[in-house]
Amino acid sequence: MSQETEHEHTGESHAGHSHGLTHSDSLQGVSTARLIWAIVLNQLLTVGQVVAGIYSGSVALLSDAAHNFNDANALLIAYIARRISQKEANERFTFGYRRAEMIGALINLTLLAIVGLYLVYEGITRFFEPEHVIGSVMAYTAILALVVDVGSALLLWSMSKGSLNVRAAFFHNIVDALGSIAVLVGAGAILWFGWVWVDPLITLLISGYILWEVYKMLPQAMRMLMEGTPADIDVSALIERIEATGDVIEIHHLHLWELDEEHRALEAHVVIRKEDADKLEVIKHQIKELLLDEFEIQHTTLEFEFDGDQENHCHDTRVIAEH
Repeated sequence: MSQETEHEHTGESHAGHSHGLTHSDSLQGVSTARLIWAIVLNQLLTVGQVVAGIYSGSVALLSDAAHNFNDANALLIAYIARRISQKEANERFTFGYRRAEMIGALINLTLLAIVGLYLVYEGITRFFEPEHVIGSVMAYTAILALVVDVGSALLLWSMSKGSLNVRAAFFHNIVDALGSIAVLVGAGAILWFGWVWVDPLITLLISGYILWEVYKMLPQAMRMLMEGTPADIDVSALIERIEATGDVIEIHHLHLWELDEEHRALEAHVVIRKEDADKLEVIKHQIKELLLDEFEIQHTTLEFEFDGDQENHCHDTRVIAEH
């Protein structure tokens, strides 16, 4: 007859180890005051850039203000998602709220993509429709923005290693700092050489970099939300490794996914010989230890079946089957 193991979570020994971009456990103990200060600084900077952009006639400053406004909203989303993700599991959400951060990351990255495309549009438009710009106002505002961007990035540095969501927000500030430097360089070119074409050129370079980063990070957040297999695990190699233990005849009906960046889960049917029934607990423990040590899978649920027991054997013996 088939036997289902008890649920077992054995991830404690691997706490803080990153599977991909980040490791969420490093968020614990970090004051949210840093995140709140970063939000306030970016909102104030946005207002200042809008005023300076309108006064100086600099579309680049207005574009940077739009980017900063997006970053402030991204930080706010990061803060809200972080608070939600810390809630305990309950009857309604038995896995807890960890994926709130992934939802926040997806929103952050989507907003960042929109800003990047907007900057491309602005850069191209400026090539064909140049406007008079007060370079000195543009330069002073860029220096102020650079100070705020660097300050916000420093506030988020330790947290950026803790989640994809906060890393996306941290990256926003890094891009902002680069944007501020680019605006400062453009202001210098306008003041000293009258090269108005430098402004749209730098804008296109920054927006291209933004879109490239989104292209790299967005698929990771989407794969996690779609309960995809961890990118660094070869399912065939995993099955071969389990079956190579000698006590396992076959593995089928396997599901492997990520709960969040720090927690992986696996469920599968394991076929063993009837004469090894008295060793079932030993075999189960060996498999769980192997999955934890070699594949960093902490959350496993295994259902055991005996070879030749057709009455209680799973009817769908495909490796990847419908749940």
